[in-house]
Amino acid sequence: MVTVFSKHNCMQCNMVKKWLADKAVQFKEINIDDEPQYIDQVKEMGFMAAPIIVKDSLSFSGFRPAELAKLI
Repeated sequence: MVTVFSKHNCMQCNMVKKWLADKAVQFKEINIDDEPQYIDQVKEMGFMAAPIIVKDSLSFSGFRPAELAKLI
């Protein structure tokens, strides 16, 4: 399962979610504006900006189509 940590009013977050949906990749979204308890977890992973995409041992930040393609 792919997890997308997102925020409100985040263009890159929206682009990631649209890319995944267009490719029929199932994902779980965690909006850290709505669920701030995940902020520490994101920081512990070394990220400071949304979106953060996680699947198994692969994790990265931002809208990166080449990295997203590895999730398929």
